[in-house]
Amino acid sequence: MRLLRFRHGDRIATGVTDTGDDTVRVLAGTFFEDPLPTGEELPLDELHLLAPVLPSKLVCVGKNYAAHAAEFGMTVPDEPLLFLKPSTAVIGPSDPITLLPISRRVDYEGELAVVIGRLAKHVRAEDAYRVILGYTCA
Repeated sequence: MRLLRFRHGDRIATGVTDTGDDTVRVLAGTFFEDPLPTGEELPLDELHLLAPVLPSKLVCVGKNYAAHAAEFGMTVPDEPLLFLKPSTAVIGPSDPITLLPISRRVDYEGELAVVIGRLAKHVRAEDAYRVILGYTCA
């Protein structure tokens, strides 16, 4: 199952689709509030896909695998190296990436993003799956 945020005409909504399916089942509400199916289905090719979530911030982990750390002449740190990105860094799959004129060096890499679905604090490793809403490419 794939969770989607999309624009259809003037409306922004959420929905679900399955791999290989060409329709989206529209949901009432957001993914974070136990959405209910509306019974409405829309053709996927009529929708403009938006960023899957609108986070307040992005918490990122740097140098979290050996090859990437080696690019910087470093090893993987003993403790996670955390940094933040603004919520505006999240865009839809077909939205353009805007580079400011001041940009001199732009780096890119494929990342896996974990979407946390509810407030979580001091979660034990074995319970982490309980707060994960899903995954997306970043």
